[in-house]
Amino acid sequence: MQNYQLVLTEHLNHYGYLFGGTLLKWVDECAYIAARLDHPGESFVTAGMERVTYRKRVELGSILSFNVKKKKTGNTSITYEVTVKVASAPDNETSDIFSTDVTLVCMDTHGNKRSLT
Repeated sequence: MQNYQLVLTEHLNHYGYLFGGTLLKWVDECAYIAARLDHPGESFVTAGMERVTYRKRVELGSILSFNVKKKKTGNTSITYEVTVKVASAPDNETSDIFSTDVTLVCMDTHGNKRSLT
């Protein structure tokens, strides 16, 4: 699954670059969307992210590309690799800025883990 996000003024930190917490929010949302599309009708919560390393600062007006790939499916959880690139970067620039594995757990209406269907 692929998604895009435009970096706007409200997404910037006090140095004028993309705030890291905003990027993490978008990564989490993309993984959640992938899980819901793969398992319609199921509810998920994020259990964790594997690692958080920012490779490059992101400027105002950048268009980010989020590529989400299913990595592992367990009995009650699913893990996606989310890779973020600056889609609007010139061809000669390295555009990879972030990647991580996001694990989500399937939950029932009472907040208990449930098997994936």
